[in-house]
Amino acid sequence: MLITISREYGAGGAEVARLVAEALGWRLVDNELLDRIAARAGLSPDDVKDREERVPGFVERLARTLVAATPELFPPPQAEGTVPKLQEIDLVRITESVVAEVASEGRVVLVGRAAAAVLASERDALHVRLVAPKEFRINAVANRLGIPPGEAEKILDETDRARARYHRQYYQRDSRDPVGYHMVLNTAALGVDGAARLVEAAVKRET
Repeated sequence: MLITISREYGAGGAEVARLVAEALGWRLVDNELLDRIAARAGLSPDDVKDREERVPGFVERLARTLVAATPELFPPPQAEGTVPKLQEIDLVRITESVVAEVASEGRVVLVGRAAAAVLASERDALHVRLVAPKEFRINAVANRLGIPPGEAEKILDETDRARARYHRQYYQRDSRDPVGYHMVLNTAALGVDGAARLVEAAVKRET
């Protein structure tokens, strides 16, 4: 069995996932997903960190290693030997393959990456969505990042829009639709501990 955690930004997804994984003795897969993609591509952890710095040549080097590691997921190089520009859809496809691999291992708590959509047909799964009122989430983001509430609200809105667009564009899903999940929990009302206990209890009823 596996658990996917979808979340509104600032609703405490990482904290709930960590508590659930610890309580069940399962493996938490959050930032590890990017590390696994890098490992498949033959990149080092330092290269993964450098991706945010836009180091010249890094994207092309990433494209070359991804193409070499998983040629079935990418178009062939052009006649001149140049590597096709790495598009978002390429990263979507490689991410899907890694999510599927993680799911096959079982007893994992997988955070984000549209995992509930990717694994929608997986029967032995519990898909959880975490939500909270906007003001609660703004305060949580501001406190976590040490920034003013106005700046936190801007980041929150941009992140929520990007996640909604990702689900809509690649999976034709409304990420906010509760029908796509087994549980929708309000962390402002329940607290992260309370939400984690409900997820844990749901899993134990099924196992």
